[in-house]
Amino acid sequence: MAKKRRMFSIDMPTEAAPVQSAPEALAPATQSRRGPMASAITEAAESHRQRQEIEAQIRAENDALAHEHVRLKNMGLIIELVPINAIHTDKLVRDRAVAPDPELAELKDSIVEIGLSNPIRVEARDDGGYELIQGFRRLCAYKELAKTLGQEKWSAIPAVVTSAGDTLEDLYRRMVDENLVRKDISFAEMAQLALEYARDPATEEQDPDKVVALLFKSAGYQKRSYIRSFIKLIDALGGDLRHPTHLPRALGLALVALVEKAPADVDALRAKLAAMPERSVSEELDLLRVAVGVTEKAMPETGPKAPAPSAKPARLRLGFERNGTAVQCTAVDGKLEIKTSRDFSALDAAALERALSEFLDQLDGGAGS
Repeated sequence: MAKKRRMFSIDMPTEAAPVQSAPEALAPATQSRRGPMASAITEAAESHRQRQEIEAQIRAENDALAHEHVRLKNMGLIIELVPINAIHTDKLVRDRAVAPDPELAELKDSIVEIGLSNPIRVEARDDGGYELIQGFRRLCAYKELAKTLGQEKWSAIPAVVTSAGDTLEDLYRRMVDENLVRKDISFAEMAQLALEYARDPATEEQDPDKVVALLFKSAGYQKRSYIRSFIKLIDALGGDLRHPTHLPRALGLALVALVEKAPADVDALRAKLAAMPERSVSEELDLLRVAVGVTEKAMPETGPKAPAPSAKPARLRLGFERNGTAVQCTAVDGKLEIKTSRDFSALDAAALERALSEFLDQLDGGAGS
């Protein structure tokens, strides 16, 4: 017997329900992905841009440093090592007399022991050389050290290098102002400088009296007056005097009066000076005092005096190389000093004593032979 199938009724909506959109998170990406070549080009361009910015910054810093270096150099605040053989002393007439300097040995000793405390000043030349402006004695000391010690360290001297362009008047002023603060520069030296400046065809002022006002502006009125008086003396007797730098001020002024009032007495003085060509400082001063009719006691010594015999003991200094090592030796009365790179404290005391004993025996043998 067949079963009867049941039928179900389904209610269908009259309108289809709207389909809800998928979550935005599941929506496919609409932005297209950049290729590897495009990424490489972009990175290279960015790297190039950054490198250009760094290079521009470095150039700006270098330009600023260069401008600052030039500014400091023009102000005389940059010190360089200048070969002594490249320094010329022709442009300016020195206000120092060219004569043996008894104090140069002390200056050399000071330079060797503690170095040069005050650099010289030079002006650069177009040919690569230099013209000395300030520091004639310091340069002489370095030249003698290079000659006697023969070491490379003395072949160049610390110097302030200025560019060419200053007038001769400015250069002379620099030289004079430095030496005016030194008490040992004489009126005769200052007068001689004024005369040489006036005679120089490259300078504008030809009147020595007016030159004094130009070069010695920092000196007082009275001092400039004394310099002008000494100009008359040096102009009249400069070629006859052997030791003008030791001429005291009072004696010099008395000689000026003699030149102005008694030309015949001046001629007699020239004859006496010519008769003693090898006279010493004291002998020349005695002749001059007799000429003006005064004695040494009657005339105050207000100017530079003749150097007294130095109480400083004689000093012997030498330098040489031994087995490729530089050795410096300084010998004075009762003292011998040896400087080298060797560590003598590491030596055996007995061996050092034997070596010193043999050394002294060798000296005694050499002295007695």
